[in-house]
Amino acid sequence: MPKGQIRKALSGFYYVLDENGERYIQCRGRGVFRNRQISPLVGDFVDYEADNDLEGTITVVHKRKNELVRPPISNIDQAILVFSAKQPDFHPLLLDRFLTAIEQHGIKPVICLTKMDLLKDNEKEKLESFISDYEKIGYEVIPTFKGDPSLQERLMPVLEGKISVLAGQSGVGKSTMLNTILPALELKTDDISKALNRGKHTTRHVELIEVNNGLLADTPGFSSFDFDTIEKEELSGCFPEMAERSNSCKFRECLHLNEPKCAIKAAVEANEIPEYRYKHYLKFLEEIMSRKPRYTND
Repeated sequence: MPKGQIRKALSGFYYVLDENGERYIQCRGRGVFRNRQISPLVGDFVDYEADNDLEGTITVVHKRKNELVRPPISNIDQAILVFSAKQPDFHPLLLDRFLTAIEQHGIKPVICLTKMDLLKDNEKEKLESFISDYEKIGYEVIPTFKGDPSLQERLMPVLEGKISVLAGQSGVGKSTMLNTILPALELKTDDISKALNRGKHTTRHVELIEVNNGLLADTPGFSSFDFDTIEKEELSGCFPEMAERSNSCKFRECLHLNEPKCAIKAAVEANEIPEYRYKHYLKFLEEIMSRKPRYTND
């Protein structure tokens, strides 16, 4: 049975690159997938039956290491979280929201801060304090600006050999980032478009494009995350600086609220965990605890 990876989904078709990386097969999913609630995603590794050289049917979707709903994509290694320093202003609460959701899926976050050149000296000092906090937690932070001559040189090693997606609000500079690395992407983008007999950027779809021995999701983007699938006991595990200390709490399922001998609250008081990160944790915890319970039909 031939194998491959879905690199693009559009109008009910899945475009599978064969395991030799030589050609795209336009596939439909098996009819039984719907009954089994299986929905193939871009990034999936699949088996398919070939009707001819260019068309076929996906028969098996292999187990995923992770998946996102928006954009619908699977087997992601990392998310490049693009936030602007100015216009719109840097928003640590929103960044922590993205980080929490990404951590839950086992995806490595990389923070990219754009428009650094728009900051005044006092604003830059404040933002550099945030950058220092996130780097101490263990996150990679890439500050940049429009026309940054070093951005491609710094981004390419990050993208090498990984399946990456871009995330961020509109207006933060995602397009500028893509344009920066387009010289490396342009030929492949043209090749894919010709192979699929589709014009580029004619519709909103998810597509993986080869770049620096890795894959980059060229997607309509996504701008927010909710916490519908995170349980309250799991939340602190999505904050690395809390996860590494939680075993030192007196209670095994400590929520770091009012429990005695809580290692997280002690770390906040000792300035080992930034207070704003702890406040964001409390805000997310309140959101999770106040959501309506989900009911399932037996």
